[in-house]
Amino acid sequence: MSGISGLRTWVAERPPAAGTAVMATAVISIGLRLAGVEVVSRIFLVLACLAWLTLAATFAVRLAGQRGRWAEEARDPAALTAVAATAVLGTRISLLGVQPLAGALLALAALLWPVLLVSVLRHWGQRMPGTVFMCCVATQALAVLAATLGGAEATAWLAHAALVLFWLGLLLYALALPRFDSRQVLQGPGDHWIAGGALSISALAGARLVSADSARLYLWNKDDSGVLHEVTAILLVLDLACYAVLVLAELARPRPRYGLLRWATVFSMGMTAAATLAVTAALDVSWLSGPGTVLVWVAVAVWLVAAAGAVLTARAGHRGPREAGAPDVTSTARR
Repeated sequence: MSGISGLRTWVAERPPAAGTAVMATAVISIGLRLAGVEVVSRIFLVLACLAWLTLAATFAVRLAGQRGRWAEEARDPAALTAVAATAVLGTRISLLGVQPLAGALLALAALLWPVLLVSVLRHWGQRMPGTVFMCCVATQALAVLAATLGGAEATAWLAHAALVLFWLGLLLYALALPRFDSRQVLQGPGDHWIAGGALSISALAGARLVSADSARLYLWNKDDSGVLHEVTAILLVLDLACYAVLVLAELARPRPRYGLLRWATVFSMGMTAAATLAVTAALDVSWLSGPGTVLVWVAVAVWLVAAAGAVLTARAGHRGPREAGAPDVTSTARR
């Protein structure tokens, strides 16, 4: 009984940012799949599913028995990790060919997205941490899944909905950028990487939209297709530049201590790798395949380091980002 009680306590204490671990693990699975390493990709998929079930249990416990706490946490941009994690996992499941389950995850994510997005936008502040870009990430995650399903099922309305979400995601990125505290690049505990991760998932969304079109499913005219190609390519270039800047910042100001928000770093690195490989296929830029594959394995290595940090932190009796060395995201976002 004490074990069950401890498990309930552990689930109840999970902060909203815990969703970044699901996002990171699912996107690593996507990247490995795109790199052709299917067996390892499926191992990460299983881990992502288990992590998502924990996230879903936490969300349900909050909503059913702790409404006040749920409403409070829904103001935090990190709450949108629930949407992004569900949609990214759905994308990997769609690539597996299990479209009904992927569709159910899309419906669930789409249900949560407007509620959490409105709550977060109403409480935006100035000088916010990297989680401010979660508004873009969550929106583009929906776009990626809708485009992937639209292409797999030859469903035009899903692809067109994905296109709307794609442009909305870019708008939200533009609105979030001036609110981001740029000092976080040198001082942030890990979530500052979402500034780049939002660009990479936007590039992935563009690539999935380009790939969704086919001879049997006319989605865009030549002008629209040309714009989509160009914007997708620009987004990838910006993402790779941001990736390089963030790596240099980590080298200039090392922050080796583990914190829950480090999973946002893993997610962003993995998403850059996946976006590079997806754009390689969608825009037929074959020379990017090699660098994309290298970036996948770099992300896997960083995932292993983060997982080891999580295990060591748990064994030491730490709980949550504050005890693990990361600041309280909610209080930071309100300042």
